[in-house]
Amino acid sequence: DKQLAAPTTAAATLRLFFHDCMVGGCDASLLISSTSSNNAERDADDNRSLPGDGFDVIVRAKTALELRCPGIVSCADILAVATRDLVTMVGGPFYDVRLGRKDSFTSHAIDVKGHLATPNMSITEIINIFASRGLDVKDMVALSGAHTIGFSHCSQFSHRIFNFSTSSQFDPSLNPKFARELQKLCANYTKDEEMSAFNDVMTPGKFDNMYYSNLQKGLGVLVSDQALASDPRTKPFVDLYAANQTAFFRDFAHAMEKVSVFSVKTGKKGEVRHRCDASNNPQAS
Repeated sequence: DKQLAAPTTAAATLRLFFHDCMVGGCDASLLISSTSSNNAERDADDNRSLPGDGFDVIVRAKTALELRCPGIVSCADILAVATRDLVTMVGGPFYDVRLGRKDSFTSHAIDVKGHLATPNMSITEIINIFASRGLDVKDMVALSGAHTIGFSHCSQFSHRIFNFSTSSQFDPSLNPKFARELQKLCANYTKDEEMSAFNDVMTPGKFDNMYYSNLQKGLGVLVSDQALASDPRTKPFVDLYAANQTAFFRDFAHAMEKVSVFSVKTGKKGEVRHRCDASNNPQAS
């Protein structure tokens, strides 16, 4: 229901899942709200743009589950399963999600920096972040395909389309017609921070391999996306996935299975939260 009412829900939840798992493992630490005494992960700079739809769908699922079987299903498991189900709903691959994660007791914004790839990082920096989590270049390019759904705020790519250099208004790696469309779309982005563009301009609501075909044509919105199509380490995978959606789905599913078991907490290392936005004993955090 939520996906039909708010079509960006799948992309929002997928980002939430990834941003949670890359920082301290898949433990729903990202879902904890900040308090007067603690600045939580979700308020770190790299997480400020995470859309509310993702948080909302997890809260709804948790509420429904707590009414049926209180204290059994962790927020971390809900996030992992909801992500897989939403990806499947918008046309993406089905993959198995192992269960049994516990939720973290704490969440600190200070832990986030350096663990998430940002749009303006070099491909080498991004490869290194993924490698630190046991993910290779193929995993990284396949997971970047998550950008086949969702959007990016104009502020994340404005430097590519306005006054790029002394010789060019926009980044020459962009398709010129596309660059002009983005300039029109983002004309007022400094006044309206919500201005954004779809990451996949051709089929923004469908999980498919169009993202990779777009990159081959200079239709990548973010620097880090477009760079995948030219860097010799990543280009072969972009070309493979653009030509072969089955290969993309297979590698994406495999990489998501790897991500979903990062540093999971079991036993006494975590808890099953009653509410996803607060630990059961908030004083302890």
